[in-house]
Amino acid sequence: MKQFEVTITKEQHKERLDKLLLSANEDWSRTQIQNLMKQELILVNGEVVKSNYKASEGDVVSVSIPAPEEYEIEAEDLNLEIVYEDADVAVVNKPKGMVVHPAPGHLSGTLVNGLMHQIKDLSGINGIMRPGIVHRIDKDTSGLLMVAKNDKAHQSLVDQLVARSVTRKYTALVHGHIAHDKGTVDAPIGRDTRDRQSMNVVDKGKHAVTHFEVKERFGDFTLVECKLETGRTHQIRVHMKFIGHPLVGDPKYGPKKTLDIGGQALHAGVLGFVQPTTGEYLEFEAPLPQPFVDLLSELNKN
Repeated sequence: MKQFEVTITKEQHKERLDKLLLSANEDWSRTQIQNLMKQELILVNGEVVKSNYKASEGDVVSVSIPAPEEYEIEAEDLNLEIVYEDADVAVVNKPKGMVVHPAPGHLSGTLVNGLMHQIKDLSGINGIMRPGIVHRIDKDTSGLLMVAKNDKAHQSLVDQLVARSVTRKYTALVHGHIAHDKGTVDAPIGRDTRDRQSMNVVDKGKHAVTHFEVKERFGDFTLVECKLETGRTHQIRVHMKFIGHPLVGDPKYGPKKTLDIGGQALHAGVLGFVQPTTGEYLEFEAPLPQPFVDLLSELNKN
């Protein structure tokens, strides 16, 4: 069990305890904090308090986080499309509707389950739940992911992501008519203060930059190619909503009245990186999945 303490400062005086803890760790949710309080794992000056407790300067807040449960992840024959593979890396074309890695309550049918069946070795840096996983794309986003087969390659690919040298281009269909042919969205992204399960453009968010180029216009819809300079959670979905052009079919960030296509129209079509051992630049392209192609054809007809 991990434990840490926080001493309330003068600036934090009179703030709600759950709000303070949320701001201290963006990966937490209000529900997680409430559960820790119910289990009496969050104490103030050694005493149990309610989530709406208003902190006082000098309060010592102690938080105990239980060790994560251990799970056994099984290999499954999911017939993944491996676009490329060598001794260090693999590139896989993830289908829409597939979760990248297992999580409590969802331990099968993920990309990781399939990778364990089809690829002999996977890096262990991210633990048993995420072997080989260097970066992620959302469940309902299709397209290319790079996979590390050993820890040295994993670290190289992570370093390239941090250095922003990895090429990542996505095709997206968005609502509205974008009049200009190119643009850049430079707006920080963080947890939505009103909905901890969503991201938003917020003043204290992490630096995020998306470049986009119009590929085709369909009246009330526009097809764009988005190039990521950074890789924040839901970045393209949040940035396009921010400029008034949310993704078609997006259940979280799109309008209530959208096309029912079972999730956002977003495809990770181009992926390029330097091979960790040889230093050679490799770039791969995955064509749009057939349902996406059919959707564009239907829009063209109309």
